[in-house]
Amino acid sequence: MESEGAADPCAICLGDVGRGQAIFTAECSHVFHFPCISESVAYGHRACPLCKATWRDLPAVGGPVRRPPPATPPSSSAAYDDDEPVVQQGVEAAARDPAANDGLVALKTHCERLAVARGASRDSFAVLVHARAPPGRAAAAGAQRAPLDLVTAIDLSGSMRGEKLCLVKQAVGFVIDNLGPDDRLSVVTFSDVAARALRLARMTPNGKASAKRAVEALVARGGTNIGEGLRVAAKVLDDRRHRNAVTSIILLSDGRDGYVQRRHVDLVPRSRNRTTAAPIHTFGFGADHDAAAMHTVSEETGGTFSFVENQAAIQDSFAQCIGGLLSVAMQSVRIDVACAHPGVRVLGVKSGRYANRVDADGRAASVDVGELYADEERRFLLFVSVPAAEAREEATQRIKVRCSYRDTVTGCLEDVAGDDAAVLRPVQAPDGDDAEVSMEVERERVRVAATEAIAAARAAAERGDHAEAARVLESGREAVRRSAPGVAGDPTCAALEDELSDLSTRVANRREYRQMGRAAMLAGMSSHRQQRALSVALVAARATPFGLARAGRGGRGAPRPYATPAMQNMVEISRSARGQGQQPRARPSPPPQPPPAAKRMHLRFAE
Repeated sequence: MESEGAADPCAICLGDVGRGQAIFTAECSHVFHFPCISESVAYGHRACPLCKATWRDLPAVGGPVRRPPPATPPSSSAAYDDDEPVVQQGVEAAARDPAANDGLVALKTHCERLAVARGASRDSFAVLVHARAPPGRAAAAGAQRAPLDLVTAIDLSGSMRGEKLCLVKQAVGFVIDNLGPDDRLSVVTFSDVAARALRLARMTPNGKASAKRAVEALVARGGTNIGEGLRVAAKVLDDRRHRNAVTSIILLSDGRDGYVQRRHVDLVPRSRNRTTAAPIHTFGFGADHDAAAMHTVSEETGGTFSFVENQAAIQDSFAQCIGGLLSVAMQSVRIDVACAHPGVRVLGVKSGRYANRVDADGRAASVDVGELYADEERRFLLFVSVPAAEAREEATQRIKVRCSYRDTVTGCLEDVAGDDAAVLRPVQAPDGDDAEVSMEVERERVRVAATEAIAAARAAAERGDHAEAARVLESGREAVRRSAPGVAGDPTCAALEDELSDLSTRVANRREYRQMGRAAMLAGMSSHRQQRALSVALVAARATPFGLARAGRGGRGAPRPYATPAMQNMVEISRSARGQGQQPRARPSPPPQPPPAAKRMHLRFAE
């Protein structure tokens, strides 16, 4: 436990400011290790990493201070309209093939209880809507899938030197190897400025060779300008003359954007938003990245935020993401709900990060889902009011559900009707603890409550109330354990218990939370709110109804749930390529260099 008078850690390395260390106290009163802040200033950063105040007095460094070159707005730079043409024949052939349209979304409903007494009414009666995308066509020989346009935005700041950059090159090389000849890839890099290292080109044998040469030539140096990297990546997609059916940006960074005093949301290019453009999937690497900024970028664009805690897992994390992107089966997915009984009203929807709408009269509701990977599932809780039944009414039809979407392979618009939600209305029915409840509904209640507990704990930790954050997580874990599916040994509940227990150790104190806790909690929230698998670990896992779950209680970096077969398969390919999952040895860190001379008014030694 930290004492109340404990000094703030260095905001750059997050290490303690200990006795005998050279430190720098800025005009804004924030304190940093002198070597840390000197390196930052050497790259041209003149603002406080914490409060963004612009400094007039800077620590002296061994050499002239480099000023960041002015960023060139994408609109005034050369147009990226030299993308290689796409191949359309496969999609057109699939549209003419009746067999390509065999798989439709599976849409089911589950009521929290099978029966409600005829004379009784219920408020906030829960109905689960469960949608599952059709299986991946890639499993069949010669089957078609939607080709991908992918832009990777890679951080090449000085902190990426050495083993980090080697692992990133290896991971991007794996992505190149597993893209098909109809997929297209562009590589964008950023440090002080951003540049396109590879045009948007098809991954034919020649295209793959060119891409690998471009990646191998990358060199790390300079600062971290995430905003410029994202603007160039977005411009590559905006300027392209041809378009594949699936589009995405992958961003990897181990640092913090230090160029403009901006809100996190200002890092998102104007053309990238959830309704009109491709998602940005962000990967925060190590303890020094800006998890809040990366999470905001992904949230604003409909992407995911993954926390890569173990640097050896970079390739596996990329592999899981690519496995999903190469199996996108449905786009523009929308679930519509209509009340079937005149007395039924929709009161609310628990849809996580997905936008939902309930009509003013409560007679209809909808959820905008976006893209679904093959075999991917989404579960949403609807709360409806149930009136008392008529004297001879044996069942009440609650709601009718439909799902509309565009098939990514055929391009056809589909509209599928699901099972109507109905409840029996006997004269008498068990109530309270004696009533039979749906385990499907209860499991989703538990998952939603656990997600809300993580969000509440994060809010407490951000306020500095780490004891409250730990209490919220422990209370949430206990609620999961005591729930009906938890008592029954449901594997999903066991996985949630493990996750909440793990997170509680990450909010125990300020240092732990800043180093790893914030990123882990944001990644968990992103995963559960979107119901999509994120970062992976180099450990075995067990199966749950949502996909892979944690391998053991408290195991850090364990896989998130929701992984689809295509994602799991790509991770296995990655592990096999790395040599049966053996972690590469990290190179020893170089000895610290003595700090250069500094202004006396700013340099002192901690007592």
